[in-house]
Amino acid sequence: MTANDLATLVLNDMVSALNNWQLAKLKKTLETVFSQIDVITKKADEVPSASENEQLLRAFLAAKRVEGCSARTVSYYESTLNKALSVMVKHASLITTDDLREYLHEYPLARGASNATVDNVRRVLSTFFSWLEDEDHIVKSPVRRIRKIRSCRTVKKTYCDEELERLRDHCERERDLAMIDFLSSTGVRVGELVGLNRSHVDMSRRECIVLGKGNKQRVVYFDARTKVHLQQYLELRDDDCPALFVSLSNPIRRLEISGVESRLRMLGKEAGVDRVHPHKFRRTMATRAIDKGMPIEQVQRLLGHQKIDTTLMYAMVDQNNVRHSHRKYVC
Repeated sequence: MTANDLATLVLNDMVSALNNWQLAKLKKTLETVFSQIDVITKKADEVPSASENEQLLRAFLAAKRVEGCSARTVSYYESTLNKALSVMVKHASLITTDDLREYLHEYPLARGASNATVDNVRRVLSTFFSWLEDEDHIVKSPVRRIRKIRSCRTVKKTYCDEELERLRDHCERERDLAMIDFLSSTGVRVGELVGLNRSHVDMSRRECIVLGKGNKQRVVYFDARTKVHLQQYLELRDDDCPALFVSLSNPIRRLEISGVESRLRMLGKEAGVDRVHPHKFRRTMATRAIDKGMPIEQVQRLLGHQKIDTTLMYAMVDQNNVRHSHRKYVC
């Protein structure tokens, strides 16, 4: 049965209930609706051309850059969405909630990913389809009805005093020692560390200005030990590179994130300390600050978190302190 046949059936059924003006209006509405259905049905049967989905993705990534997302975040958005769109062979505007649920269900089976990783994928998809909705490419985001994927929260370890001292003892270069002290004292992100210039550091006040997520500046502070090792490191340098931390080999250039991560892994292996990475210093600083009584709002400010819940996730309260408080206030 064609669209015209269906329209005729509806009109014949309503002829006794509507006047001529109403019948004419109904006929026009039916013609419009059925013509749109034909277009949608035809489009759904087509394999999307690469350019159509790529155009939407390029526009989305451009919007994220304008909003101030870091290059690393934009790259993560791009790789995650490219994978999803290549599996769901549809126009982005025609992807349904069921399509996305199936993709998220299959994701860990194909890649052995954890629930936390799958939820990160869900959040990226949610950001993308919410943007499509805001930009009037779709009527409603299909991710709205997909709830947060629960994952088992594990207690993430921090460095103990002995581990930090072992890492320091195995630093043969002033740069590495200054870097470890700086990460331990300030709790900055590794991306913020490599973005620092010498001009950003105020040695007399033991503070510096870092550029965090969303291009937001904040002041962080370091201790006397860090100041001494930073000064010793900078006095040894004879280059004109503005970066605070630079490579050890020529040509001298700003140290990159991968350089920091690989150097810390090597130091950890030499010192016999497991899982040494920059973010662990950040979590250690936050945990220690809270354990010593620093108000959570001030820790949040130091770490540059927008939400206090994020700070609470970073700072794992020392179990010995919990035991002591239980004996003090409960027993």
